[in-house]
Amino acid sequence: MSESITIRIQSPDGVKRINASKRESAATFLKKVAKEFGFRNNGFSVYVNRNRTGEISATQNKSLHFLKIKHGDMLFLFPSSSAGLAGPSSDVMDTSATVSGSRSPQVVEDEIDQYLSKQDGKIYRNRDPQLCRHGPLGKCVHCVPLEPFDEDYLNHLDPPVKHMSFHANIRKLTGGADKGKFVALENISCKIKSGCEGHPPWPEGICTKCQPSAITLNRQKYRHVDNIMFENHTIADRFLDFWRKTGNQRIGYLYGRYTEHKDIPLGLRAEVAAIYEPPQIGTQNSLQLLDDPKAKVVDEIAAKLGLRKVGWIFTDLVSEDTRKGTVRYSRNKDTYFLSAEECITSGFFQNKHPNLCRLSPDGHFGSKFVTVVATGGPDNQVHFEGYQVSNQCMALVRDECLLPCRDAPELGYAKESSSEQYVPDVFYKDIDKFGNEITQLARPLPVEYLIIDITATFPKDPVYTFSTSSNLFSIENRDALGETQDFHSLATYLSQNLSSVFLEIISDFHLLLFLVTNDVMPLQESIGLLLDAVRTRNEELAQTWKKSEQWATIEQLCSTVGHQPSELHDYGAIGGASHAASSSMWSCVHCTFMNQAGTDHCEMCRLPRT
Repeated sequence: MSESITIRIQSPDGVKRINASKRESAATFLKKVAKEFGFRNNGFSVYVNRNRTGEISATQNKSLHFLKIKHGDMLFLFPSSSAGLAGPSSDVMDTSATVSGSRSPQVVEDEIDQYLSKQDGKIYRNRDPQLCRHGPLGKCVHCVPLEPFDEDYLNHLDPPVKHMSFHANIRKLTGGADKGKFVALENISCKIKSGCEGHPPWPEGICTKCQPSAITLNRQKYRHVDNIMFENHTIADRFLDFWRKTGNQRIGYLYGRYTEHKDIPLGLRAEVAAIYEPPQIGTQNSLQLLDDPKAKVVDEIAAKLGLRKVGWIFTDLVSEDTRKGTVRYSRNKDTYFLSAEECITSGFFQNKHPNLCRLSPDGHFGSKFVTVVATGGPDNQVHFEGYQVSNQCMALVRDECLLPCRDAPELGYAKESSSEQYVPDVFYKDIDKFGNEITQLARPLPVEYLIIDITATFPKDPVYTFSTSSNLFSIENRDALGETQDFHSLATYLSQNLSSVFLEIISDFHLLLFLVTNDVMPLQESIGLLLDAVRTRNEELAQTWKKSEQWATIEQLCSTVGHQPSELHDYGAIGGASHAASSSMWSCVHCTFMNQAGTDHCEMCRLPRT
């Protein structure tokens, strides 16, 4: 038997064959590997298996025969990040290493992403009694399980699904013989690459190495979120109350969690548990967000409650017939679904909340942040429409390459290059009057090329993360309605709730935010136990926190604004002053606006009281 053997070494630079002897040591063999691949030092590792197990160490005491390495075996080489390479192959190795090392093990993905990546995802079908000619244990083309990215299956669902789920797209990329070894989800960049020394900086010079590639807009075949579900109607109704009472538009942030959406293979759902309304200026046709000094605290409190910011919502409602309670149907295929300015805003929010991804060299790819529009539907009732913008739109917004058109909300405009900024060409494909497909420069740009639609739904059986009481605490930043968050409103809220269960009373998202952010006695450092009680729905923990000095101080502060401590302690009696004030007001039967006593016509809709 010959002592000479040939070992194959697979690396990001390709496969090379190395001649060795059965009896030579592992250290001698690794020196041959380093010389063959051009390493100056030992900045690499060689493994027996592709998944980086069975590392061959540089030892003189173990031979290749002892390590059970035979003639024709394939070993796997992975360079370390600090590997020094010699020769002309260094550039090739660096580029390939970026691709092969694109999976970032140090990136901790979201729990829902980790869960979906471990699921089978295949679509199992029953045996067809007419087409299947095999036994009960056999499989054929008519009953074999389908992959989660099967487009024919998605198109035949009711309603058809235009976009596969993000994890189905990953399953498609990582399938095949190589199992996605060289898959890299790279984020688009519209900026000039830095570090190019062959010419003066822009605008004096540019070359093909540092120049960003032109972008041709395509319909994104996948989406990061497949469904948006509000836990119950109360969440949306309370948000819409601002428009009902003032006629002004409103914006809010959606707080909730990401869960599995079982109607679509490997689908993901954004469940909305609460809406936070930041400081803003709203009119009948415009919205302006103001700086929110409490934004960080709100995110921290939501995180302790097991929630996170999953999206944003805004209204675009115009009353059509106050007698019927209908609204105008203004967003449709003949106008637009999202304006260019709204697409840019959505792209801005999505860039602020990137989706962590192990397959991306940057550690993130796309976003799970959603956009919800409350607007009129085809039946002239309020509908909730969900959207995201594509990854291409996110890149254009991030690098400040996209502008809205002033007189056409359905059109965007790709900026032109200037001495301060180089902007790559942006194209989209269209059909001319002769039916031919043509490529157009995105100046202007129809924004439907950037939009991904998502269904927004409500469950048949409502879910309540927070209180189910009919008397809820005031929502923040609604001073224009006369709804303020102070200890007087807290005293009124506590006195109007008849429940003897303290956890049910205190489980109000807006109330918890007030307890943490109020200026008189903020409880940010001492409310952790109460938040744990609300998150786990543990009445004993809530009762323990109720006995703390902080809650006793809150009760004392409430008693100073017109209620007796005994009333607050029992949560049973309604204060005389507040009861008289509430009973003197009357609700309009046409628009539900609360009017002051002594008026015969509604101040909002101008209709008679009866």
